[in-house]
Amino acid sequence: MSKTIKVALAGTGAFGLKHLDALKLIDGVEVISVVGRRLDATQAVAEKYGIPHVTTRLEDALALPGLDAVILCTPTQLHAAQTLQCLAAGKHVQVEIPLADNLKDAEAIVELQQKMGLVAMVGHTRRFNPSHQYVHRKIQAGTFNIQQMDVQTYFFRRTNMNALGQPRSWTDHLLWHHAAHTVDLFAYQANSRIIKANALQGPIHPELGIAMDLSIQLKAENGAICTLSLSFNNDGPLGTFFRYIGDSATYIARYDDLVTGKDESIDVSGIDVSMNGIELQDREFISAIREGRQPNASVASVLPCYQVLHQLEQQLHD
Repeated sequence: MSKTIKVALAGTGAFGLKHLDALKLIDGVEVISVVGRRLDATQAVAEKYGIPHVTTRLEDALALPGLDAVILCTPTQLHAAQTLQCLAAGKHVQVEIPLADNLKDAEAIVELQQKMGLVAMVGHTRRFNPSHQYVHRKIQAGTFNIQQMDVQTYFFRRTNMNALGQPRSWTDHLLWHHAAHTVDLFAYQANSRIIKANALQGPIHPELGIAMDLSIQLKAENGAICTLSLSFNNDGPLGTFFRYIGDSATYIARYDDLVTGKDESIDVSGIDVSMNGIELQDREFISAIREGRQPNASVASVLPCYQVLHQLEQQLHD
């Protein structure tokens, strides 16, 4: 497929803008529609990025002539229904993490994707960050094997704000959103399915209705283990930090940057065509459409992550 890939983007929050910035850097891609909750704010985004069509209804974008694909950066609670809507309309779709906030919906998406034969991908960005790609290549080459991953995912969100410091219209979730990154990455990097998973959560926030602190332990079939700590209460360094403890080295990944266990910087600038994980994620989506294949982080390949999240949720509700 050599023609221009025409894309609609739904969701104009922090990650929607990151995708728009990334798509500008990819040849042969045209964003022809932007979908947002508030028309005035969405029009402002469209003007900034030169997007001709603006709407507050996803179905309006799906009806546009020539539309090939949709990128969904909408609230978590809408992901499953909108992904199904895009697939049913015959459009390739990339949905930001998580695929769904329950296993039943995730399984329904995989079933429809397989029926339709379309490209369907989830924004499991850690698979694409150059830092994690570096480690993955070491594992594939047989020069490094994970013994343990120690991961901290820390934010300060005692009020319902997004990454831009703006009020959210929905509630984020430590388990189904933020833990999904690490649960998927651990199995992907260990190259082994997760066979045991345990979880503990802290007090439920009286207004947000979610646990603000969460602790997860994982074990892979090959014996590797993972400890994941998550918090919305952390008033300190923010973000997610991955420590890979292996049989031949220790690596610490901070998004697109990587250092040794002794804090020695590792140059990962030559790992891929960009140092931006979101851009690399979008490049994979577009390439998969052009090449008629399923992408890394396809809905089928990440489904085991959501099966584990389901198991953890059952534990927390027992």
